[in-house]
Amino acid sequence: MISGIFTLTLLGGSLGLFLALAARYLKVAADPIVEDITAMLPGSNCGQCGFAGCGQAAEAVATGQAKLDMCPPGGKSLIESLAKRLGVDWDFSHVTANVPNVAYVMESTCIGCARCFKACPTDAIVGAPKQIHSVINSACNGCRLCIDVCPTECLQMVEVQTTLENWRWYKPQVIQAQAA
Repeated sequence: MISGIFTLTLLGGSLGLFLALAARYLKVAADPIVEDITAMLPGSNCGQCGFAGCGQAAEAVATGQAKLDMCPPGGKSLIESLAKRLGVDWDFSHVTANVPNVAYVMESTCIGCARCFKACPTDAIVGAPKQIHSVINSACNGCRLCIDVCPTECLQMVEVQTTLENWRWYKPQVIQAQAA
């Protein structure tokens, strides 16, 4: 019995040491810019940008294969932070500052087809087949994928209501003095 315990302990320790050494010497260094851009993206992997997930989109932005405005849920604030991080000048004349939106289910027309919560990448829609569905506002990122698949058009995007939990102090606008 003691020899079995000793053998398993020795085997576990030597394999653990081997894995620790392999992780140290065979580590692949990741690009820090890609990691920063991935952290800036919403992380919902909704696919609206044309990539499979936010990691692939971050790699494409870092290499210049994708535009900075490729992420609809990110909006103007994401474009500004990406342009600042990459040191790129960006024309914001065509970009509108959208207010944050979340999905809302109109219960009178919902038939409970379950297509919306299958399309939701963040699992913000809860419900069961043939039952009324509901949206968890804190989990919804406003990607609009649920609206596209709803056959009864019972989903709509509504503005996020300001509460004490989500209220933010707005930055003052910079006023430039004009020389006379």
